Amino acid sequence: MTTHNSTHVDEETPLLASPVETSTKRQASPLPKLQIAIVLLLQLCEPLTSQSIYPYINQLVSELDITGGDERKVGYYAGLIESLFFATEALTVLQWSRLSDYIGRKPVLLTGLIGSSLSMLCFGLSRSFWTLVISRCLCGLLNGNIGVMKSVMGELTDTSNRAEGFSLMPVVWATGATLGPLMGGTLSNPHKRFPKVFNNKFWRDYPYFLPCLATSSFVLVAIAATAVLFKETVPRRKRVASVSSETTLTDAIDQDAPLPLRKILVRPVIISVANYVTLAFLNIILNALLPLFFAMPVEIGGLGFSPPTIGYLWGGYGAATGIFNILFFAKILRRFGEKRVFFFGMTIFAPTFMLMPVMSICARTWGVGPLVWSLVIFVLFLMVVMDISYGSVFMYVTASAPNRRSLGATNGLSQMTVSIARAIGPALSTSMFSYSVQRNVLGGYGVYIFMTILSLLALVIATFLPTRVWEENDAQK
Repeated sequence: MTTHNSTHVDEETPLLASPVETSTKRQASPLPKLQIAIVLLLQLCEPLTSQSIYPYINQLVSELDITGGDERKVGYYAGLIESLFFATEALTVLQWSRLSDYIGRKPVLLTGLIGSSLSMLCFGLSRSFWTLVISRCLCGLLNGNIGVMKSVMGELTDTSNRAEGFSLMPVVWATGATLGPLMGGTLSNPHKRFPKVFNNKFWRDYPYFLPCLATSSFVLVAIAATAVLFKETVPRRKRVASVSSETTLTDAIDQDAPLPLRKILVRPVIISVANYVTLAFLNIILNALLPLFFAMPVEIGGLGFSPPTIGYLWGGYGAATGIFNILFFAKILRRFGEKRVFFFGMTIFAPTFMLMPVMSICARTWGVGPLVWSLVIFVLFLMVVMDISYGSVFMYVTASAPNRRSLGATNGLSQMTVSIARAIGPALSTSMFSYSVQRNVLGGYGVYIFMTILSLLALVIATFLPTRVWEENDAQK
């Protein structure tokens, strides 16, 4: 092992990398509990605002008179609405994240929270397809929080406790993925579900405003907590004086300054982001396709579940994901390593997609009975295990940042590309579902074969990851 005495840092140097000075395992540093708690509260807002619409979005679209009464067309419009948030987020998330490297994380986080709150209220008050479109675009344009939150988590942790810190993010996302669909499914159409309380004309005219109001109110709580309790994690930039007033070639480089985008595009960043994109792409496809599959009638290839049932299933899946990550993620990661955990999670997509036509065939043949319900629970269990891939890939992306002050830009770049993938995914998968059913492609199941092939191709990209995250790899050289 070579000992490096130089303090030189350039764009190829992984974030927080340090030489190994002893073979003794470093004792884990304590996590800053209050600051971590605030970050997790902000993280909770993301799935609440994004996934609370899943239980009722297909029913909402079918009530807009844009499908001409043909339920097979619902997938086209529902997928478009689900994709618009990520499409518009992709346009601005990198700029928000890079801005946070300069002005700090807190003002950007507050802007994103305010945007989420307002857009959810607009969504609930929308009575036409185009007002739904505008409200989702507004939410995406103003929301750069998803990348900034990962940057904050990276700044609040180090190599000794990062596994524990990042293991909490999927847990909180899972909690939001539990509460969001439950709120969406339970609180939609309150004039029918709770007629004694919500019996006036407003709730009949705006049957989906209550779940939007509930999620928006939660975001307001997060705004207050961030404004009062959150401490800025980006220090004031200390500029390095020029080497000499007579120097004509260049000034000394501030090694703690944000780097230009072209210097962030190094091999560790590219490989980490590519794997994050494939994971997010396949996951958002599954998250859009499965509720549609649950909602569509049995005769056209679905299971015919009601919005409350879908909400309970999705909520149960989210709760199970949270419990699984709390109990097992850090232990599994330390036992098998980041690459094996990530790769194993990615192998689950193919069988999950293939089980959907199996469930459909069983439902058509024997009805939605114990066999179908057993397969539904098994698919959701596979998705719970698959979600451990997120904690692993977050650690790869964080460790790949060239320097500490470029962490926001690195996460912004990753989130921009992921948002593009998430914008394409729902529209692609739900449209392919409708197309497969309308044109009877491979018996109406062509979409699942295509998604299975994509899942297998994604495994090739995963092989390029190092066995350990970049900073550990560098330290062991």
